[in-house]
Amino acid sequence: MSGENVKMQKSKNTSVLLGAAFIMATSAIGPGFLVQTAKFTNSYKANFGFVVLISVLLSMIVQVNVWRVLCVSEMRGQDIANKLLPGLGYFVAFLVALGGLVFNIGNVGGSALGFNTLLGIPKMAGYFISGGVAITIFLLKNAAKAMDTLTKVLGGCMIIVIFVVILIVKPPIGIAIKDTFLPSESVSNLIPAILTLLGGTVGGYITFSGAHRLIDAKITKEENLAEINRSSIMGIGIATLVRVLLFLAILGVVVKGVSLAAENPAADAFRQGAGEIGYRFFGLVLLSAAITSIVGAAYTSVSFLKTFNKNIEKHEKWVIIGFIIVSTIIMAIAGNPATLLILAGSLNGLILPVTLGICLVASQNKSIMGENYRHPKVLLILGIIVVLITAYLGVVSLGSLAKLFS
Repeated sequence: MSGENVKMQKSKNTSVLLGAAFIMATSAIGPGFLVQTAKFTNSYKANFGFVVLISVLLSMIVQVNVWRVLCVSEMRGQDIANKLLPGLGYFVAFLVALGGLVFNIGNVGGSALGFNTLLGIPKMAGYFISGGVAITIFLLKNAAKAMDTLTKVLGGCMIIVIFVVILIVKPPIGIAIKDTFLPSESVSNLIPAILTLLGGTVGGYITFSGAHRLIDAKITKEENLAEINRSSIMGIGIATLVRVLLFLAILGVVVKGVSLAAENPAADAFRQGAGEIGYRFFGLVLLSAAITSIVGAAYTSVSFLKTFNKNIEKHEKWVIIGFIIVSTIIMAIAGNPATLLILAGSLNGLILPVTLGICLVASQNKSIMGENYRHPKVLLILGIIVVLITAYLGVVSLGSLAKLFS
């Protein structure tokens, strides 16, 4: 390969690695992410910094373990599960795809709310515009490149807009730093928020989105491990940056004694902190978060199904488009899919320990990882600890299923 070709390949790889990081991060940064951050900042004030810190460390353990195993083995999550125990992959794929569909319905709703806040577009029209924008991405000739570009541009847009709001509200940075490392709140009171953030950052389909993107781009095997690790950590880093900036923007409002509206705490924080322009800014943030999450959820959910049927793999683009259409129609009919979102939250709590556990077992299996691969022991041990923590989350999340039938 000539020097020019090597340079072009390296540039292409860098773009894909950054795209994989952004699709993972923006999949995590959906409407629920914004509401969670506002709600917990309102409740815990500067102590929420500690919640973010611990959840980030746990998320990084999950992400690096999963991405290493999938990319070195060149196998998607469902294929690894089937290799370990025939039939298990079908169960995992069903859980992930169902969770992805339900969250996508919420993402369509969040996007419509973003259009309404930013431009005053009625919600019903917003549902179909949102679905149409996401579908357009996959109709383009190079859909993968368009998806990478969209997530990078809108992800960058969110960061800039939230930073501007921070400059307006002037949060107490010193107090935030102090309570991040030495919280004044009892740590036991912060555990539910830590578990919620963990599920929302790497639960369900989210942690697989970037890894599956790298597999599709053939950035795999042990020889690319440094790049795979860098991309995985970058994904968590981008999601964390947005979380921290959003936390500071909202903290700058709530420390002044303002109580946020329960029905839409994030929008209320932006409006009370920066007036009408702040409210419009929030619409842009919500729209960016929701659109990128629609794209990420649809792409990853279908990637869990395509290896089970040649027709799905052959017509992947059209299956993804169908997935988005179904999400949009259900949102338009249901209007407010609260019951479905309760189910989705419970599914996310159950999926993470199962999928991480499968990856940890696979990391020790030479028929999956190859004869020469050695999974770092520290990652394995930390991964086992996170499986136990998230298994507890899964058991707790089952309780919310009772609300479906009450």
